[in-house]
Amino acid sequence: MQYSNTTEVERVRKIIESFLNQPLLTNIMDSDPPLYKAYKTLFDKTINELALQNSNNHQLSSSPVVVVDECELPLIDLSRLSLGEAEREDCKSQIARASREWGFFQVINHGISRELSEKMRSDQEKVFKQPFDKKSQEDKYLKFSAGSYRWGTPTATCLRQLSWSEAFHIPLNSVSSPDNNAHHNNTDHFRSTVEQFAKTISNLALKLAEILAEKLGHDPSYFKENCLPSTCYLRMNRYPPCPVPSEVFGLMPHTDSDFLTILLQYNVGGLQLVKDGKWIAVKPNPDALIINIGDLFQAWSNDVYKSVEHRVVTNAHVERFSTAYFLCPSYDTVLDNGFEPSVYRKFSFREYRRQVQDDVTKLGFKIGLPRFLKVTR
Repeated sequence: MQYSNTTEVERVRKIIESFLNQPLLTNIMDSDPPLYKAYKTLFDKTINELALQNSNNHQLSSSPVVVVDECELPLIDLSRLSLGEAEREDCKSQIARASREWGFFQVINHGISRELSEKMRSDQEKVFKQPFDKKSQEDKYLKFSAGSYRWGTPTATCLRQLSWSEAFHIPLNSVSSPDNNAHHNNTDHFRSTVEQFAKTISNLALKLAEILAEKLGHDPSYFKENCLPSTCYLRMNRYPPCPVPSEVFGLMPHTDSDFLTILLQYNVGGLQLVKDGKWIAVKPNPDALIINIGDLFQAWSNDVYKSVEHRVVTNAHVERFSTAYFLCPSYDTVLDNGFEPSVYRKFSFREYRRQVQDDVTKLGFKIGLPRFLKVTR
């Protein structure tokens, strides 16, 4: 469409640029990591597109965000697993039902104390507040494995492909307590907190996976044998305030490529998931952990349990922290669900990860499980 009123386009562009240059947001643009500076060309492109879209309006809409309903995920009290047989079996059935119908649920009385979760939140924030040059050389300054620090989306070609976030992606086998006789610095203290958190949440992940396997009629020992500390990891996320939350995701829509994910999202919301064809926002519960099914569990269950698309939205004024644990097998583990007929062919986790990486590189997005459907003749 052609616009003859170029003055109107320029007027709208100036309104948008004025919004982006408010004092509060100017600080965001100069923030750490340098998301705005690194992706400035994408913002300039969006400014032009929004100006053209709104050139026929007398007033620029300040909130083009699609309204999303907020919901409570199924809430399961894990203390019932320690009660009588009827209570225990009903609790297991609730876990399996939520995994079938939602792909997401939340648990309380899960073994992570409020004190430990708050300690994790506080220590995590201190690490993220380190200067960018230290975070980006994490192996030298923070003693994390090289490549654990990630931010933005290097392959993004538009704002909708940009993840407005930073994260530490830490293999569990790289986390260990400092020597008791050594001098403890802030990093050592943080690593000790992470180790304590990871140990507790690993046990929880195995317990839930074994329950879900049992409800399928599968061998529950599968996960202890294949999902080891050397193959699982934690991802600590920070979502800085974003100047245009209607245009940028904190984390793009995706499904997880693991068996199970356990999320501690603290008090600031932002997580959204697809239910019945609609996006819904997950209301934070400070006493609960969020559990979601990953692609591998959907394949291993022959589509009984659902790996559901989810995303994180940004906030103009408040930063958000979260910690996620991913239950993964070794790369050589072969996924064979044992069902006949089977929806999926046999494949290894290595093959799955390689295919996902290839698709993201070539197409800009993940295709996932549809690549591994069993061909019938």
